[in-house]
Amino acid sequence: MHTVDYLLLGSIVQDVTLSGERVLGGTAAFSGCMAHALGMQVGIVAAVGPEVDLSPLEGISVMSQRSPVSTTYENRYTPNGRVQYLRQRADPLRFESVPSQWLTAPIVHLGPLVDDVHPDAIAQFPNAFIGVTPQGWLRQWDNSGRVSWADWPQAPEVLATVDAAVVSIDDVDGDWDYLENWANCARVLVVTQAERGVTVYARSETRQFPAPSVRVEDPTGAGDLFAAAFFVRYQLSGDPWRAARFAVSLASASVTRPGLAGLPTRSEIEAASG
Repeated sequence: MHTVDYLLLGSIVQDVTLSGERVLGGTAAFSGCMAHALGMQVGIVAAVGPEVDLSPLEGISVMSQRSPVSTTYENRYTPNGRVQYLRQRADPLRFESVPSQWLTAPIVHLGPLVDDVHPDAIAQFPNAFIGVTPQGWLRQWDNSGRVSWADWPQAPEVLATVDAAVVSIDDVDGDWDYLENWANCARVLVVTQAERGVTVYARSETRQFPAPSVRVEDPTGAGDLFAAAFFVRYQLSGDPWRAARFAVSLASASVTRPGLAGLPTRSEIEAASG
C-alpha cells in the first residue's frame, strides 16, 4: 500500500435523495474527491456497510472498516434551511483501521458526521497539517432521526491543536456568539454561509469572502468540497485568505451540478487559482 498526501478519517455515507434513491455522500466522499481533483493522492479510512457502491471513488484508496450498516442521512431543503434526518448509523471509526503507511500523510482531515471519529486521533499525527470539519461533533437526534444542534464542550481544546477548522453556520443554528468563542481559541476558523460566502477568522483578523451568484442545483456536499479545497490550498500557500477565495470559487461552481458531479473541472480549478 502506497503513501498518501491527503488522509481522511470518517464514514462513507449514503444520502437519500428526494426520489428515494441512495447515493454516495458524506465528508469522506466529497472532500476526498475534491482533494483528488486537486492532484492529491488521497486515502480514506471509513466505516462503511456492505451495500455501498464505492465506484464513484475511483482513483482514491479506501480502507473500509466494515460495519453492519452505513451511516445514512436524508436531507430536506426548505425555505428556512436544511432539515436533516439520520436513518442509519455506522460503527465509530477505530484508529487501528488506519494503515501504518498512511500515518505520514502531510494533510490529515478529520470528518466526523455522527460523533463517529474521536478527536484523540489528532495526537497521532504530530507532523501533519490537521484540518477538521466538526459538524458530526455538533449533532444529536431524536427518536424520529431528526438531527439538531448539540453543544461540543471539547471544542476549545480541540480547536487549539488543529491547523484549521471549517464549520457551517447552520451547524450551530446561526449562533454567531457561539462561534466567536471558538474563534478566540482556534488558529484558523472558517464559517461557511451558503450563498452568503464565508467568514474567516485568522491571525487576529476577520475577513468576509462573498460567494458569486449562481443557480443552485444541489447544495449537498458543498461545505465538504469547500473544506478540502481550503485545506489543500492553505497547507500549500500558508495564506488563509488566498485559500478562502480559491475554495469559495470551487464550492460555488459545485452547487450548479448534482452530487459528486459538482467536482471542479480543470478550467474551474485554473480560474480559481488565478
